[in-house]
Amino acid sequence: MGTVIPVLAYADVSEAAAWLFEAFGFTVRLRIGNHRIQLNAGEDGAIVLTESSDAPTAGASVMVRVEDVDAHHQRAREHGARILSGPTDFPYGERQYSAVDLAGHEWTFSQSIADVDPRDWGGELVNP
Repeated sequence: MGTVIPVLAYADVSEAAAWLFEAFGFTVRLRIGNHRIQLNAGEDGAIVLTESSDAPTAGASVMVRVEDVDAHHQRAREHGARILSGPTDFPYGERQYSAVDLAGHEWTFSQSIADVDPRDWGGELVNP
């Protein structure tokens, strides 16, 4: 259903899907052989896991909107996610934390906590 669907490489997609379920709460939507899995992220998000042992992980990250960033952070920490930054409120109206998964992919989880005009924090709404 998502318009943009990130594709992330893992050495073992089944292991990755199980870990992402436990730590981040994603669910499996579709399996294709043992080399590709599509996950549901929330009601309308999706992530594809593809098998590769030599894919780079540096330089990119995935942001996912969640209902309760504190509860999500606790779950991720309890299931072995390496937390880069704990839940923090930002002036643009989001509460976020960042973590690294079992393959080194970076994730930011974000909860809207205020409706803030972008001009109030140095942003510019270009196409409302």
